[in-house]
Amino acid sequence: MAAKGSSFQITATPVTLFAHLLLIAVTTLVLVWLLHFQGGLAFKSGDNDKIFNLHPFLMIVGFIMIAGEAIMSYKTVPGTKRTQKLVHLILHFIALGAGIFGVYIAFRYHDKESIPDMYTLHSWLGLSTICLFGLQWVFAFFSFWFPGAEMPTRGRLMPWHWFAGMVIFLMAILTAETGLVQRFKDLELKPGQEALIVNFTGLLILLFAIAVSLSVILPRGY
Repeated sequence: MAAKGSSFQITATPVTLFAHLLLIAVTTLVLVWLLHFQGGLAFKSGDNDKIFNLHPFLMIVGFIMIAGEAIMSYKTVPGTKRTQKLVHLILHFIALGAGIFGVYIAFRYHDKESIPDMYTLHSWLGLSTICLFGLQWVFAFFSFWFPGAEMPTRGRLMPWHWFAGMVIFLMAILTAETGLVQRFKDLELKPGQEALIVNFTGLLILLFAIAVSLSVILPRGY
């Protein structure tokens, strides 16, 4: 008799744990970069670079990392489906707020430094991502939370909601990567510790995106 075949199936749990480790690593690298190498963060300062430093912090830690947590909430948050949905909604709202504030900081810095707005690929991607993210959140709020569409309609909308959400999230990742490259060039970084931190930040952001994306398609661990 032929032996029964065995299958190996991984759940989302180890992937989300890995994503959380990446989140901690990215946050640490960003803080070391901005606080140690770039002089710190400030909303009001005579040093405009300190004001600008809020932009990468808000966009990477506040926008991308929290948005990733929101996406994984259905696999990480215990409780009912409605509880998970509420956490998903709130975290995305926080991420949206951080993203909008981060974009404002960039425009404010450009105004202070007399730098033209919206002339780089990074800026085009960034503003497009924030606008689409906001539209996605509003659409999801009214379709899936309040007042909420009928269940058959929700079922038809859900795959498109997932697809659009992941596209927007990956747009945010691409925006961050192009932003790091642009900042690397603007600072004229040479081989050294700061250059390594910026490069490793970009690599870990990419790994975070892969982990978040993988967690979406894997079954929840129980």
